[in-house]
Amino acid sequence: MGRTRPAAPSMQDLIEERRRARFVGRDAERDAFRDNFGLPLDDGRRRYLFHVHGDAGVGKTFLLGEFRRLAEERGALTAYADDAAGGPADTMAALAGEFARQGHRFRELDRLLDRYREARHAARSAAEEGDPREPSAVSLAAARASLVALGLVPAVGAFAGAVDPAQLAQGVDRLRAGAGPRPRGGEDGELVAAPERVLTPVLLDGLAEAAAEVPWIVLFLDAYERTGPFLDAWLHDVMTTRRYGTLPGNVVVVTAGQRPFDTACWGGLPDFVAELPLAPFTEAETRGLLAARGVVAEPVVGEVLRLTGGLPVLVSALAETRPAGPEAVADPSGTAVERFLRWERDPVRRAAALAGALPRTLDADVFRVAADCAEEEAAGLFGWLRGLSFVGGRGDRLRYHDVVRAPMLRLQRTDAPRAWTARHERLAGAYGGWRAEAAAGLDADELWADEAWRELRLAELYHLLCAAPRTALPVALRDAADACGAGGEVARDAARTLAQAGEDTGAEAPRAWGAELLGALERGGVPEALRLLLARGGFDARGQAAAHVLRGRALGHGGDHARALVEYDRAVALDPGLAAAHHGRGVTRARAGDHAGAVADLDRAEELAPGRPETLLARGDCHRLLGRPGAALADLDRALALDPARPAAWAARGVARHALGRLDEALADLDRALEADPGYLWALVRRARVRRSRHEHAAQLADLDRAVELHPDSPWARCERGDALRAAGRHEEALADYDRALALDPAYASAYASRGASRRALGRPDEALADLDRALEAVPAHAWALRQRALLHLERDAPEQALADADRAAGLRPDDALVLCCRGTALARLRRFDEALAELDRAVALDPHDTGAVRARGTVLHALDRRAEALRDFETCLGLALALGTGPRAAELGRLADVLDGLSAPDAGDPALAPLRARVAAAREA
Repeated sequence: MGRTRPAAPSMQDLIEERRRARFVGRDAERDAFRDNFGLPLDDGRRRYLFHVHGDAGVGKTFLLGEFRRLAEERGALTAYADDAAGGPADTMAALAGEFARQGHRFRELDRLLDRYREARHAARSAAEEGDPREPSAVSLAAARASLVALGLVPAVGAFAGAVDPAQLAQGVDRLRAGAGPRPRGGEDGELVAAPERVLTPVLLDGLAEAAAEVPWIVLFLDAYERTGPFLDAWLHDVMTTRRYGTLPGNVVVVTAGQRPFDTACWGGLPDFVAELPLAPFTEAETRGLLAARGVVAEPVVGEVLRLTGGLPVLVSALAETRPAGPEAVADPSGTAVERFLRWERDPVRRAAALAGALPRTLDADVFRVAADCAEEEAAGLFGWLRGLSFVGGRGDRLRYHDVVRAPMLRLQRTDAPRAWTARHERLAGAYGGWRAEAAAGLDADELWADEAWRELRLAELYHLLCAAPRTALPVALRDAADACGAGGEVARDAARTLAQAGEDTGAEAPRAWGAELLGALERGGVPEALRLLLARGGFDARGQAAAHVLRGRALGHGGDHARALVEYDRAVALDPGLAAAHHGRGVTRARAGDHAGAVADLDRAEELAPGRPETLLARGDCHRLLGRPGAALADLDRALALDPARPAAWAARGVARHALGRLDEALADLDRALEADPGYLWALVRRARVRRSRHEHAAQLADLDRAVELHPDSPWARCERGDALRAAGRHEEALADYDRALALDPAYASAYASRGASRRALGRPDEALADLDRALEAVPAHAWALRQRALLHLERDAPEQALADADRAAGLRPDDALVLCCRGTALARLRRFDEALAELDRAVALDPHDTGAVRARGTVLHALDRRAEALRDFETCLGLALALGTGPRAAELGRLADVLDGLSAPDAGDPALAPLRARVAAAREA
């Protein structure tokens, strides 16, 4: 006897083994499904229903096959049904057939299914015989439900219109009456009218018997986007209610369809259902699948990636052909489109679905243009389209899934290139018309900042590029430059439009331009993108000048004033009559501190384009900063007459009126600015300064408190409030604000100077000197800090150092009364009385109400033995002090008393001051 050969594997085993070896990706989904078998039945992490969903071709059916293999590895009994089953009855039949092939026959269910088919046939035959009587309402309702369950309702798949519910209801009535062939009374009528009621309990009994023999039962329901409408409610009842009986706990159900589960039905069961959304393969997964098929040549892999978008069914199909080079990779668009629309046989709807893919986004108006049909027809088609699984979006704005849209576009472009061009031209024309309507009421320089106009223009450019890439590209590049003027995000939208049009139309030039612009924006923002466009965009002289203006503006906004001025200079050289170039250069010069140069540029901008509010506002502010409040007011009056809705113009005019001493009008203007923009920091701080000039110190602090509340991270707001607190003698509170300002901006020179002044007042001279030194290291020409340090030197008995600082301050501010007073005091301490008197005379002439200057001059006059003049100054000083508010009055009376006490001492020998001393003492006690 020969040796027994080992049994050869079956063909099915060989095919299954090969299929398993080829499965790539979906590791997370496989792990979730496999791990579920390791959980006890009552574990809260266990899931009883898995729903796989994603677009056609994403690999749902393939994944279900892998799930089935994993389940069977664990000893599970499995069964599969798809859209070949028309409803619950047919699904139960399909599952029972699968179980029978695995040795688990559900005999009672099979018997009832045979009767069901026979009774259904009998009902149809009875209906075909005709009956003049109307069907009963109960039978009609049941018939409709039965047809839904069978998938025979009108407009559902290939069976649309196959059976009339009324006709079937008549057959059911005749069966119930025993009038049909082989009558069995009302039992068969019930089986036809509501088969799931009769069949489902029997199915559950069969599952319970099988569940006692196997560790798991897994039911797979594929094509759920088709079967879900008539299976969902039934499956929900089977799994979550006792309407038909109970389902064994070791049963797992897996469904797969294009849409997520209906939340109205399943949304309350998050710990029962596991949703497994599938996206196209990542590049790494696609490469893995190709490598598993032996496709590794980079040019071939790149072409497959481009054509498939990672859609597994297309990747797999192309890999099976094992292309030798990229030219051998066949475009799978037709296959993909056929999969997406395989259920739709109406040619009008198929054409509408393809037309709807042309625009990037879709609403009813756009669809009507794309489909080129009448409004009535378009409305119905659009309603149908929005129900497709691959069409998403919110409200009336729809968008195709990218993996579906890309092959639809390629198919139309390659199959009918002339029609492709004509359709995109029609869409571009429509968007152009809508864009023109959206431009109404907008200035030319406002267009790209307006979202509605911008969206329409980018859509128009996209379709122009798709229709004729070569001729539309120069226009699109010029628009990309204009888009840069509205900021980086708008520039990115324009670049993405170029890239997408190039990708969708197969045109390399716009695709490459879009990619390069996006890279430039990533590297260096708008300036780098404009540099690229200027270098290679092919603009004419005017186009170059406009781009240089936009680049200058972007650089200026970034604080790079020197480079911005270079751009504006180039723009002026290319187009001397371009008002925007002169305006931009003027504004940049102003930001750089060259206000006189700025006025010259803004004068030219006003000549070229008279009456532009932004030019008048900028020039008015420059006049204000140059100490020309009258000229500033003239410009700002005109700006507000032209455009009264500009808060900045109201604020600037308020500051100009403040400089002119017109405090009431200044306050009114700043109030208007803050009515329009309550959080306008500059206006709040400037109004606080007006209130200080009006001696409304509580209101001043209220404005500054509000400024800090709205802008807690503004160093300027903190420092301004600190200054107000310091002026009120609240130095400790002031220090807290200065400390916070410096924490926010460690290089803030004015905050160091102000903190030094408060520390001086608190008797902390060393810290004060350190702060003032820091301020002057940062800004050597800080006149106020120089004066404060000079005063500190005087207190430290260092008049030479005080005079040195006062000299520097006077060089910076020769007409500043406080600086002159400080210098005069230092000269007096050095006993250079004549020079001191000259300085103090000028200080008093500039500000006759400055008590410090008047008091200091009185002291110098007394030293020069001009005692009558000295007495007059001291009398004036007393009068000025009595006019001050309570806090400042007390401080000034104290300083005057100290001076008079010193001059009335026995060794000073001036008894004439005694009456004045008594009056000062009485005023201090009052």
